[in-house]
Amino acid sequence: MTANKLSTALLSDIQRVLDQARSSLQRSVNTVMVQTYWEIGHLIVEDEQKGKARAEYGKQQLENLADVLTKDYGKGFDGRNLRNMRSFYQTYPIWNAVRTELSWTHYRRLMRIENEQARDWYTKESIEQNWSARALDRQVSKLYYERLLASQEKAPVEKEAKDHTDSLQLGTKSVLRDPYVLDFLNLPHQSLAETDLEQALIDNLQHFLLELGKGFAFVERQQRIRTEDQDFYIDLVFYNFKLKCFLLVDLKVGKISHQDVGQMDTYVRIYDQHKKEESDNPSIGLILCSEKSEAVAKYSVLTDSKQLFASKYMSYLPTEAELAKQLEIQRARFGDGDE
Repeated sequence: MTANKLSTALLSDIQRVLDQARSSLQRSVNTVMVQTYWEIGHLIVEDEQKGKARAEYGKQQLENLADVLTKDYGKGFDGRNLRNMRSFYQTYPIWNAVRTELSWTHYRRLMRIENEQARDWYTKESIEQNWSARALDRQVSKLYYERLLASQEKAPVEKEAKDHTDSLQLGTKSVLRDPYVLDFLNLPHQSLAETDLEQALIDNLQHFLLELGKGFAFVERQQRIRTEDQDFYIDLVFYNFKLKCFLLVDLKVGKISHQDVGQMDTYVRIYDQHKKEESDNPSIGLILCSEKSEAVAKYSVLTDSKQLFASKYMSYLPTEAELAKQLEIQRARFGDGDE
């Protein structure tokens, strides 16, 4: 097989794994994601070993594979991510050694730890201490494992680590993202109706749950909440089992307005009064919009609220050049403001 010819068998095997993952709604979303990436890494390594490929061939093969998979499954399957999946399998060649309590983000950090004993220790601690991916990254970068081994007084080292990771544990702001990348929807770049966006999210519910983050479960679409004199309909309702609260999502195509914030504030208040159980924490309202407003963010209840949030959604993952351009725009804006 030549360098520029894609293995049909390899592509077919990976597509089968991805299609099975998409339809496996009865299994844990996180487990499906981690196992799927492990299996893809396994298939890639097997294909390379079977062909006794040179490094140049392997690199070209991954790029060809990434081009096809990106068209079919979105930008989560670019060359860099496929290399991560290959490294995942190479680091954990036995599936039973993979702990599905941890997310893919955890594993991307763990894979970079060369010391196998240290990696196993960080894996165990991440599960037992319920470390977020950010907390794990902090501990690894501060050589927590090495400092514990070298210290005769372990209590101060453990206390320092706990003090600095408590703030990195899961909270509302660490669970919600900004922006959300909805490239798996294959949305048109031109404007679309909010009902179309809602339908696309429902049609791709498993992928949207992955993008939402850890611990979310879908509750209902267009859920009705009834007051004494009026009915309200919430676009999407989820429940987060880690935060132990409901997430109300209002979809907005275009720039967010003060009216949108006021409406979501009303939804959250009514929901907490009529739907929330005593054992639940206060509900969270998320306005998912295609364009945010600095004025609304600064001069509305979004500024100080612990229950109301706004996030931008993007129909595709921007390239490095597009990110650099946006950074320059932001720098120019802040520069003008300082003059």
